Amino acid sequence: MPGKIFLKSLVTKLRLCNGILDESKTLRAPFQILVLPYRKNNNKFEFAVFRRADAGYWQGIAGGGEDAESPPEAAKRELLEETGIKSNNLQKLQFYSHVPKTEFAAHKAWSGDIYVIPEYYFMVELCNEKIKLSDEHTEYRWVDYETAYGLLHWQSNKVGLWELNERLKK
Repeated sequence: MPGKIFLKSLVTKLRLCNGILDESKTLRAPFQILVLPYRKNNNKFEFAVFRRADAGYWQGIAGGGEDAESPPEAAKRELLEETGIKSNNLQKLQFYSHVPKTEFAAHKAWSGDIYVIPEYYFMVELCNEKIKLSDEHTEYRWVDYETAYGLLHWQSNKVGLWELNERLKK
């Protein structure tokens, strides 16, 4: 994948400062991910929604890629960072959306040809895993579809949740 190789070399060049590799800095990749956890409880599906600490609204697990990560790699990492759960069972949803680049502080480091970035959606079934919130969220709730849909702040999150719910009906 040529773009990935280019991004990796760009990351190396940006991290090299006065001949010393600075491992503490990561480059925010120009894409966003959203992970929608769900579980089956008493033969009904429930969905986990998370309240952001900085803005107070509800959403799924969200974040961006770091360095040369792929969207699935970023989704796994964000799930681990924000919930303490390691999973290899993430599945990509068909739905994806776009977000204006100006929503992200890192946009100044991106190409001038980028105006919107893709947001990729993933689903993950949780069974007995215990969620351990990071500082990014103040609380989470396991709720039914209608409640989750009503709590989610972003319309795009609602569309991703709708697709997940439709898939679970099969």
